[in-house]
Amino acid sequence: MEEPLKMSQKERTRLGVMQQVNAEQMPLVTAAQVLGLSYRQVKRIWRRYQQSGDAGLVHAGRGRASNRAKEQALKARVLARYAQRYPDFGPTLAAEHLAREGMAIDHETLRRWLLAQGRWSIKRRRQKHRQWRERKPCLGQLVQMDGSHHDWFEGRRAKAVLMVMIDDATNRTYAHFAEEETTRAAYDTFEGYVRRYGLPQGLYVDRDSIYKTTREPSIAEQLANARPLTQFGRAMKQLGVELDPAYSPQAKGRVERRNGLCQDRLVKEMRLAGIKDLEGANRFLKAEFLPELNRRFCVEPAQPADVHRAAPHNLAEALSWEEPRVVQQDWTVSWKGRYFQIAPGHEALCLAGKKVTVRELRNGTIQLVWAEQKLQWRELPERPAPALKAKPVATVARAMAPKPAGSHPWRQFTSGVGQGREFWRQTKAQARATRQASRGLSSRDGRLHGHPSLGTGQADLASGSLDAISEHERELRF
Repeated sequence: MEEPLKMSQKERTRLGVMQQVNAEQMPLVTAAQVLGLSYRQVKRIWRRYQQSGDAGLVHAGRGRASNRAKEQALKARVLARYAQRYPDFGPTLAAEHLAREGMAIDHETLRRWLLAQGRWSIKRRRQKHRQWRERKPCLGQLVQMDGSHHDWFEGRRAKAVLMVMIDDATNRTYAHFAEEETTRAAYDTFEGYVRRYGLPQGLYVDRDSIYKTTREPSIAEQLANARPLTQFGRAMKQLGVELDPAYSPQAKGRVERRNGLCQDRLVKEMRLAGIKDLEGANRFLKAEFLPELNRRFCVEPAQPADVHRAAPHNLAEALSWEEPRVVQQDWTVSWKGRYFQIAPGHEALCLAGKKVTVRELRNGTIQLVWAEQKLQWRELPERPAPALKAKPVATVARAMAPKPAGSHPWRQFTSGVGQGREFWRQTKAQARATRQASRGLSSRDGRLHGHPSLGTGQADLASGSLDAISEHERELRF
Protein backbone atom coordinates (compact mmCIF):
# COMPACT_ATOMS: atom_id res chain seq x y z
CA MET A 1 0.00 0.00 0.00
CA GLU A 2 1.32 3.40 -1.00
CA GLU A 3 2.29 5.62 1.95
CA PRO A 4 0.08 8.75 2.25
CA LEU A 5 1.66 11.92 1.00
CA LYS A 6 2.94 14.23 3.78
CA MET A 7 2.29 17.90 3.11
CA SER A 8 2.88 21.09 5.04
CA GLN A 9 0.10 23.51 5.90
CA LYS A 10 1.18 25.86 3.10
CA GLU A 11 1.10 23.04 0.58
CA ARG A 12 -2.36 21.95 1.75
CA THR A 13 -3.62 25.51 1.25
CA ARG A 14 -2.26 25.52 -2.29
CA LEU A 15 -3.89 22.12 -2.91
CA GLY A 16 -7.32 23.48 -1.97
CA VAL A 17 -6.94 26.49 -4.27
CA MET A 18 -5.73 24.33 -7.19
CA GLN A 19 -8.68 22.00 -6.78
CA GLN A 20 -11.04 24.99 -7.12
CA VAL A 21 -9.13 26.18 -10.19
CA ASN A 22 -9.37 22.67 -11.64
CA ALA A 23 -13.16 22.72 -11.04
CA GLU A 24 -13.30 26.07 -12.87
CA GLN A 25 -14.64 27.74 -9.72
CA MET A 26 -11.75 30.18 -9.53
CA PRO A 27 -9.52 31.78 -12.20
CA LEU A 28 -5.73 31.92 -11.81
CA VAL A 29 -5.82 35.67 -11.21
CA THR A 30 -8.02 35.19 -8.14
CA ALA A 31 -5.89 32.22 -7.04
CA ALA A 32 -2.80 34.45 -7.11
CA GLN A 33 -4.54 36.99 -4.87
CA VAL A 34 -5.69 34.30 -2.43
CA LEU A 35 -2.23 32.70 -2.14
CA GLY A 36 -0.43 36.03 -2.06
CA LEU A 37 1.80 35.05 -5.00
CA SER A 38 2.48 36.55 -8.40
CA TYR A 39 0.46 35.47 -11.41
CA ARG A 40 3.54 33.85 -13.02
CA GLN A 41 4.29 31.84 -9.83
CA VAL A 42 0.66 30.57 -9.70
CA LYS A 43 0.91 29.52 -13.37
CA ARG A 44 3.98 27.41 -12.56
CA ILE A 45 2.21 25.81 -9.56
CA TRP A 46 -0.87 25.08 -11.73
CA ARG A 47 1.32 23.50 -14.40
CA ARG A 48 3.04 21.17 -11.86
CA TYR A 49 -0.37 20.25 -10.43
CA GLN A 50 -1.64 19.31 -13.91
CA GLN A 51 1.47 17.19 -14.58
CA SER A 52 1.96 15.40 -11.22
CA GLY A 53 -1.24 15.93 -9.29
CA ASP A 54 -0.95 16.45 -5.50
CA ALA A 55 2.74 15.43 -5.53
CA GLY A 56 3.49 18.37 -7.80
CA LEU A 57 2.72 20.76 -4.94
CA VAL A 58 5.22 19.13 -2.54
CA HIS A 59 8.71 20.66 -2.32
CA ALA A 60 11.05 18.87 -4.68
CA GLY A 61 13.88 18.75 -2.16
CA ARG A 62 11.90 16.88 0.47
CA GLY A 63 13.49 13.57 1.42
CA ARG A 64 16.80 14.43 -0.28
CA ALA A 65 20.02 15.30 1.52
CA SER A 66 20.75 18.98 1.93
CA ASN A 67 23.38 20.57 -0.27
CA ARG A 68 25.04 21.74 2.97
CA ALA A 69 24.90 18.33 4.64
CA LYS A 70 28.08 17.07 6.29
CA GLU A 71 29.88 14.18 4.69
CA GLN A 72 29.11 10.76 6.08
CA ALA A 73 32.81 10.13 6.66
CA LEU A 74 33.06 13.28 8.85
CA LYS A 75 29.91 12.30 10.74
CA ALA A 76 31.28 8.83 11.46
CA ARG A 77 34.64 10.25 12.56
CA VAL A 78 33.02 12.84 14.87
CA LEU A 79 30.72 10.31 16.52
CA ALA A 80 33.57 7.84 17.00
CA ARG A 81 35.77 10.51 18.60
CA TYR A 82 32.91 11.63 20.82
CA ALA A 83 32.35 8.07 22.04
CA GLN A 84 36.08 7.61 22.65
CA ARG A 85 37.05 10.87 24.43
CA TYR A 86 33.93 12.89 25.29
CA PRO A 87 31.17 10.39 26.18
CA ASP A 88 29.73 12.51 29.03
CA PHE A 89 30.26 15.92 27.41
CA GLY A 90 27.32 18.02 26.35
CA PRO A 91 26.97 18.86 22.65
CA THR A 92 28.18 22.46 23.10
CA LEU A 93 31.32 21.61 25.07
CA ALA A 94 32.08 18.58 22.91
CA ALA A 95 31.80 20.69 19.73
CA GLU A 96 34.36 23.14 21.13
CA HIS A 97 36.89 20.38 21.82
CA LEU A 98 36.25 18.68 18.49
CA ALA A 99 36.93 21.98 16.72
CA ARG A 100 40.34 22.12 18.43
CA GLU A 101 41.08 18.71 16.94
CA GLY A 102 40.22 19.86 13.44
CA MET A 103 36.67 18.50 13.31
CA ALA A 104 34.60 21.71 13.21
CA ILE A 105 30.94 20.94 13.73
CA ASP A 106 28.05 23.07 14.90
CA HIS A 107 26.81 22.11 18.36
CA GLU A 108 23.20 21.83 17.15
CA THR A 109 24.25 19.47 14.35
CA LEU A 110 26.10 17.36 16.88
CA ARG A 111 23.06 17.46 19.17
CA ARG A 112 20.84 16.09 16.38
CA TRP A 113 23.31 13.32 15.60
CA LEU A 114 23.51 12.35 19.29
CA LEU A 115 19.72 12.44 19.66
CA ALA A 116 19.34 10.20 16.63
CA GLN A 117 21.75 7.65 18.13
CA GLY A 118 20.21 7.85 21.62
CA ARG A 119 23.37 9.21 23.23
CA TRP A 120 21.69 12.43 24.31
CA SER A 121 18.23 13.16 25.69
CA ILE A 122 16.21 16.28 26.24
CA LYS A 123 15.49 16.84 29.91
CA ARG A 124 12.61 19.05 30.89
CA ARG A 125 11.81 19.79 34.50
CA ARG A 126 8.75 21.26 36.08
CA GLN A 127 9.50 24.75 37.28
CA LYS A 128 8.13 26.89 40.05
CA HIS A 129 7.14 30.44 39.21
CA ARG A 130 9.78 33.00 40.20
CA GLN A 131 9.81 36.77 40.03
CA TRP A 132 12.41 38.09 37.62
CA ARG A 133 14.95 40.53 39.06
CA GLU A 134 16.68 43.06 36.88
CA ARG A 135 20.46 43.11 36.85
CA LYS A 136 22.29 45.82 38.73
CA PRO A 137 23.26 48.55 36.26
CA CYS A 138 26.91 49.11 37.30
CA LEU A 139 29.93 46.86 37.52
CA GLY A 140 30.81 46.15 41.16
CA GLN A 141 27.46 47.24 42.56
CA LEU A 142 26.55 43.69 43.64
CA VAL A 143 28.60 40.49 43.62
CA GLN A 144 27.07 37.09 44.33
CA MET A 145 29.16 34.60 46.30
CA ASP A 146 28.66 30.88 46.96
CA GLY A 147 30.56 27.68 47.69
CA SER A 148 30.08 24.74 45.29
CA HIS A 149 30.65 21.29 46.85
CA HIS A 150 31.46 18.69 44.21
CA ASP A 151 33.84 15.87 43.35
CA TRP A 152 35.90 18.22 41.22
CA PHE A 153 38.81 15.81 40.73
CA GLU A 154 36.68 12.69 40.05
CA GLY A 155 38.48 10.58 42.64
CA ARG A 156 42.01 11.74 41.79
CA ARG A 157 42.07 13.39 45.23
CA ALA A 158 39.63 14.13 48.05
CA LYS A 159 36.58 16.28 47.46
CA ALA A 160 36.97 20.06 47.60
CA VAL A 161 34.85 23.20 47.38
CA LEU A 162 34.97 25.89 44.71
CA MET A 163 34.28 29.38 46.06
CA VAL A 164 32.67 31.35 43.22
CA MET A 165 32.06 35.11 42.95
CA ILE A 166 30.13 36.56 39.99
CA ASP A 167 29.32 40.18 39.22
CA ASP A 168 25.58 40.72 38.93
CA ALA A 169 25.83 43.30 36.12
CA THR A 170 28.30 41.58 33.78
CA ASN A 171 28.63 37.88 34.80
CA ARG A 172 32.37 38.41 35.32
CA THR A 173 33.50 35.44 37.42
CA TYR A 174 36.23 34.86 39.98
CA ALA A 175 36.78 31.49 41.68
CA HIS A 176 39.14 29.80 44.12
CA PHE A 177 39.51 26.19 45.27
CA ALA A 178 39.61 25.33 49.01
CA GLU A 179 39.43 22.19 51.10
CA GLU A 180 36.17 23.18 52.83
CA GLU A 181 33.73 26.09 52.88
CA THR A 182 35.01 27.90 55.96
CA THR A 183 35.53 31.49 57.06
CA ARG A 184 39.17 31.25 55.98
CA ALA A 185 38.14 30.05 52.50
CA ALA A 186 35.67 32.93 52.22
CA TYR A 187 38.37 35.38 53.36
CA ASP A 188 40.92 34.06 50.83
CA THR A 189 38.43 34.18 47.95
CA PHE A 190 37.19 37.66 48.83
CA GLU A 191 40.74 39.00 49.17
CA GLY A 192 41.71 37.53 45.78
CA TYR A 193 38.72 39.23 44.16
CA VAL A 194 39.46 42.59 45.84
CA ARG A 195 43.15 42.49 44.90
CA ARG A 196 42.20 41.90 41.28
CA TYR A 197 39.07 43.98 40.72
CA GLY A 198 38.56 46.18 43.80
CA LEU A 199 36.15 46.35 46.73
CA PRO A 200 32.49 45.79 45.68
CA GLN A 201 29.58 47.76 47.08
CA GLY A 202 27.53 44.74 48.14
CA LEU A 203 27.79 40.99 48.55
CA TYR A 204 24.88 38.57 48.01
CA VAL A 205 25.36 35.28 49.91
CA ASP A 206 23.32 32.41 51.29
CA ARG A 207 22.31 31.96 54.93
CA ASP A 208 25.23 29.72 55.87
CA SER A 209 26.66 30.06 59.39
CA ILE A 210 29.76 31.66 57.86
CA TYR A 211 27.77 34.70 56.81
CA LYS A 212 24.79 34.78 59.23
CA THR A 213 24.49 33.73 62.87
CA THR A 214 21.35 32.45 64.56
CA ARG A 215 22.34 33.31 68.15
CA GLU A 216 20.28 35.74 70.17
CA PRO A 217 21.70 39.27 70.53
CA SER A 218 23.44 40.09 73.79
CA ILE A 219 22.22 42.80 76.15
CA ALA A 220 24.84 45.23 74.82
CA GLU A 221 23.75 44.51 71.24
CA GLN A 222 20.11 45.01 72.17
CA LEU A 223 20.87 48.36 73.78
CA ALA A 224 22.84 49.42 70.71
CA ASN A 225 20.06 48.15 68.42
CA ALA A 226 22.62 45.98 66.60
CA ARG A 227 22.21 42.44 65.29
CA PRO A 228 24.81 39.76 66.10
CA LEU A 229 27.47 39.29 63.43
CA THR A 230 29.75 36.46 62.38
CA GLN A 231 33.45 37.08 61.85
CA PHE A 232 32.83 37.45 58.11
CA GLY A 233 29.91 39.81 58.73
CA ARG A 234 32.04 41.90 61.10
CA ALA A 235 34.79 42.12 58.46
CA MET A 236 32.34 43.26 55.77
CA LYS A 237 30.97 45.91 58.15
CA GLN A 238 34.47 47.24 58.78
CA LEU A 239 35.16 47.36 55.03
CA GLY A 240 31.85 49.06 54.25
CA VAL A 241 30.50 46.17 52.13
CA GLU A 242 26.77 45.55 52.49
CA LEU A 243 26.14 41.86 53.22
CA ASP A 244 22.74 40.68 51.99
CA PRO A 245 21.64 37.06 52.72
CA ALA A 246 19.39 35.30 50.18
CA TYR A 247 16.35 33.34 51.28
CA SER A 248 16.52 30.69 48.52
CA PRO A 249 19.04 29.34 45.99
CA GLN A 250 16.90 30.73 43.18
CA ALA A 251 17.29 34.25 44.59
CA LYS A 252 21.00 34.10 43.75
CA GLY A 253 20.42 32.11 40.59
CA ARG A 254 23.28 33.76 38.71
CA VAL A 255 25.97 32.22 40.89
CA GLU A 256 24.04 28.92 41.11
CA ARG A 257 24.00 28.64 37.31
CA ARG A 258 27.69 29.46 37.23
CA ASN A 259 28.27 26.63 39.70
CA GLY A 260 26.45 24.26 37.35
CA LEU A 261 28.52 25.43 34.40
CA CYS A 262 31.76 24.88 36.33
CA GLN A 263 30.64 21.45 37.52
CA ASP A 264 30.18 20.51 33.87
CA ARG A 265 33.01 22.26 32.05
CA LEU A 266 35.70 22.71 34.70
CA VAL A 267 35.59 19.08 35.82
CA LYS A 268 36.16 17.86 32.26
CA GLU A 269 38.81 20.43 31.48
CA MET A 270 40.80 19.41 34.57
CA ARG A 271 40.37 15.78 33.61
CA LEU A 272 41.89 16.43 30.19
CA ALA A 273 44.70 18.47 31.79
CA GLY A 274 45.40 15.71 34.36
CA ILE A 275 45.17 18.03 37.39
CA LYS A 276 45.28 16.23 40.74
CA ASP A 277 45.91 18.89 43.43
CA LEU A 278 44.44 22.17 44.65
CA GLU A 279 47.51 24.25 43.79
CA GLY A 280 47.48 23.09 40.19
CA ALA A 281 43.71 23.57 40.00
CA ASN A 282 43.96 27.18 41.22
CA ARG A 283 46.74 27.91 38.73
CA PHE A 284 44.64 26.43 35.93
CA LEU A 285 41.68 28.55 37.04
CA LYS A 286 43.56 31.85 36.99
CA ALA A 287 45.63 31.22 33.87
CA GLU A 288 43.29 29.40 31.49
CA PHE A 289 39.75 28.63 32.58
CA LEU A 290 38.51 31.95 34.03
CA PRO A 291 39.90 34.19 31.23
CA GLU A 292 38.21 32.04 28.57
CA LEU A 293 35.02 31.81 30.62
CA ASN A 294 34.79 35.58 31.07
CA ARG A 295 35.62 36.21 27.42
CA ARG A 296 32.73 34.05 26.27
CA PHE A 297 30.01 34.65 28.85
CA CYS A 298 30.41 38.22 30.08
CA VAL A 299 27.79 40.79 29.04
CA GLU A 300 27.88 44.56 28.81
CA PRO A 301 26.49 46.41 31.84
CA ALA A 302 23.57 48.79 31.49
CA GLN A 303 25.85 51.67 32.54
CA PRO A 304 29.59 51.92 31.89
CA ALA A 305 30.48 53.08 35.41
CA ASP A 306 32.68 50.85 37.58
CA VAL A 307 31.80 51.39 41.26
CA HIS A 308 34.52 49.18 42.71
CA ARG A 309 36.60 50.91 45.39
CA ALA A 310 40.34 50.61 45.79
CA ALA A 311 41.58 47.87 48.09
CA PRO A 312 42.10 49.33 51.61
CA HIS A 313 45.50 49.21 53.27
CA ASN A 314 44.09 47.27 56.26
CA LEU A 315 42.43 44.56 54.16
CA ALA A 316 44.41 41.72 55.77
CA GLU A 317 43.61 43.05 59.27
CA ALA A 318 39.90 43.32 58.50
CA LEU A 319 39.79 39.75 57.11
CA SER A 320 40.80 38.22 60.44
CA TRP A 321 39.33 36.85 63.68
CA GLU A 322 38.63 39.29 66.53
CA GLU A 323 37.50 38.59 70.10
CA PRO A 324 37.15 40.96 73.10
CA ARG A 325 39.09 40.17 76.28
CA VAL A 326 39.29 41.87 79.70
CA VAL A 327 42.69 43.06 80.93
CA GLN A 328 43.45 41.65 84.38
CA GLN A 329 44.83 43.68 87.28
CA ASP A 330 48.35 42.43 86.49
CA TRP A 331 47.90 43.75 82.89
CA THR A 332 47.72 40.29 81.36
CA VAL A 333 45.25 39.03 78.73
CA SER A 334 44.12 35.40 78.45
CA TRP A 335 43.13 34.04 75.02
CA LYS A 336 42.75 30.38 73.93
CA GLY A 337 45.08 29.09 76.64
CA ARG A 338 47.73 31.71 75.87
CA TYR A 339 48.72 34.67 78.06
CA PHE A 340 49.94 38.05 76.90
CA GLN A 341 51.63 40.67 79.09
CA ILE A 342 50.93 44.25 77.98
CA ALA A 343 54.03 46.46 77.91
CA PRO A 344 54.43 49.06 80.72
CA GLY A 345 54.69 51.82 78.09
CA HIS A 346 50.86 51.84 77.91
CA GLU A 347 50.45 52.67 81.60
CA ALA A 348 48.83 56.01 80.76
CA LEU A 349 45.91 54.17 79.12
CA CYS A 350 44.82 52.62 82.46
CA LEU A 351 43.82 49.36 80.76
CA ALA A 352 43.30 47.22 83.87
CA GLY A 353 39.68 46.08 83.91
CA LYS A 354 39.00 47.34 80.38
CA LYS A 355 38.26 45.31 77.25
CA VAL A 356 40.80 45.00 74.45
CA THR A 357 40.45 43.20 71.12
CA VAL A 358 42.60 40.16 70.37
CA ARG A 359 43.04 39.95 66.59
CA GLU A 360 44.42 36.86 64.84
CA LEU A 361 45.50 37.33 61.23
CA ARG A 362 45.36 34.50 58.72
CA ASN A 363 49.14 34.12 58.83
CA GLY A 364 49.00 33.49 62.60
CA THR A 365 50.07 36.95 63.74
CA ILE A 366 48.44 38.15 66.99
CA GLN A 367 47.54 41.79 67.63
CA LEU A 368 46.15 43.45 70.75
CA VAL A 369 44.05 46.50 69.87
CA TRP A 370 42.41 49.12 72.08
CA ALA A 371 40.55 52.07 70.55
CA GLU A 372 42.12 51.32 67.13
CA GLN A 373 45.59 51.48 68.71
CA LYS A 374 47.88 48.47 68.50
CA LEU A 375 49.45 47.59 71.85
CA GLN A 376 52.91 46.29 72.59
CA TRP A 377 52.98 42.95 74.40
CA ARG A 378 54.94 39.79 75.05
CA GLU A 379 53.67 36.24 75.44
CA LEU A 380 54.17 34.56 78.80
CA PRO A 381 55.39 30.94 78.89
CA GLU A 382 52.77 29.92 81.45
CA ARG A 383 49.81 31.21 83.38
CA PRO A 384 50.72 33.92 85.94
CA ALA A 385 50.41 32.80 89.56
CA PRO A 386 47.40 34.44 91.27
CA ALA A 387 48.24 36.98 94.01
CA LEU A 388 47.53 35.74 97.58
CA LYS A 389 45.08 37.89 99.56
CA ALA A 390 46.12 38.87 103.14
CA LYS A 391 43.86 37.44 105.82
CA PRO A 392 42.33 39.75 108.48
CA VAL A 393 44.32 40.06 111.71
CA ALA A 394 41.40 38.92 113.84
CA THR A 395 41.06 35.76 111.80
CA VAL A 396 44.76 34.99 112.16
CA ALA A 397 44.60 35.61 115.91
CA ARG A 398 41.61 33.31 116.33
CA ALA A 399 43.32 30.63 114.33
CA MET A 400 46.52 30.87 116.43
CA ALA A 401 44.94 31.12 119.92
CA PRO A 402 44.77 27.73 121.73
CA LYS A 403 41.49 26.51 123.21
CA PRO A 404 41.46 26.88 127.04
CA ALA A 405 41.54 23.65 129.02
CA GLY A 406 38.89 22.65 131.53
CA SER A 407 41.21 23.59 134.47
CA HIS A 408 41.80 27.08 133.08
CA PRO A 409 40.92 29.89 135.62
CA TRP A 410 38.38 31.28 133.10
CA ARG A 411 36.38 28.10 133.45
CA GLN A 412 36.54 28.20 137.30
CA PHE A 413 34.71 31.51 137.92
CA THR A 414 31.75 31.02 140.23
CA SER A 415 29.90 33.70 138.32
CA GLY A 416 29.83 31.49 135.28
CA VAL A 417 32.02 33.70 133.05
CA GLY A 418 34.07 31.54 130.68
CA GLN A 419 32.12 28.38 131.51
CA GLY A 420 30.91 27.89 127.92
CA ARG A 421 27.61 27.22 126.27
CA GLU A 422 26.73 24.12 128.27
CA PHE A 423 26.96 25.97 131.59
CA TRP A 424 24.59 28.66 130.46
CA ARG A 425 22.22 26.16 128.90
CA GLN A 426 21.86 24.38 132.26
CA THR A 427 21.57 27.62 134.20
CA LYS A 428 18.79 28.94 131.98
CA ALA A 429 16.94 25.64 132.21
CA GLN A 430 17.03 25.82 136.03
CA ALA A 431 15.85 29.43 135.94
CA ARG A 432 12.87 28.54 133.76
CA ALA A 433 11.87 25.69 136.08
CA THR A 434 12.12 27.95 139.16
CA ARG A 435 10.06 30.64 137.45
CA GLN A 436 7.28 28.22 136.66
CA ALA A 437 7.31 26.94 140.25
CA SER A 438 7.21 30.44 141.76
CA ARG A 439 4.11 31.52 139.83
CA GLY A 440 1.93 29.98 142.58
CA LEU A 441 3.87 31.67 145.46
CA SER A 442 1.66 33.76 147.82
CA SER A 443 3.15 36.86 149.43
CA ARG A 444 0.45 36.98 152.22
CA ASP A 445 1.19 33.76 154.05
CA GLY A 446 4.73 33.07 152.74
CA ARG A 447 3.61 29.87 150.96
CA LEU A 448 3.57 28.86 147.29
CA HIS A 449 0.08 28.27 145.89
CA GLY A 450 -0.36 24.64 145.00
CA HIS A 451 2.66 23.68 147.15
CA PRO A 452 1.54 23.62 150.81
CA SER A 453 4.58 21.56 151.71
CA LEU A 454 6.92 24.55 151.21
CA GLY A 455 7.58 26.57 154.28
CA THR A 456 8.55 30.20 154.63
CA GLY A 457 12.30 29.54 154.54
CA GLN A 458 12.05 27.44 151.41
CA ALA A 459 10.05 30.16 149.65
CA ASP A 460 12.67 32.76 150.60
CA LEU A 461 15.37 30.45 149.19
CA ALA A 462 13.52 30.13 145.90
CA SER A 463 13.07 33.88 145.67
CA GLY A 464 16.78 34.42 146.32
CA SER A 465 17.73 31.98 143.56
CA LEU A 466 15.52 33.87 141.11
CA ASP A 467 17.12 37.16 142.11
CA ALA A 468 20.61 35.70 141.59
CA ILE A 469 19.76 34.32 138.12
CA SER A 470 18.22 37.63 137.10
CA GLU A 471 21.35 39.43 138.22
CA HIS A 472 23.51 37.06 136.13
CA GLU A 473 21.32 37.68 133.08
CA ARG A 474 21.64 41.46 133.49
CA GLU A 475 25.43 41.17 133.72
CA LEU A 476 25.44 39.02 130.57
CA ARG A 477 23.35 41.56 128.61
CA PHE A 478 25.42 44.58 129.54
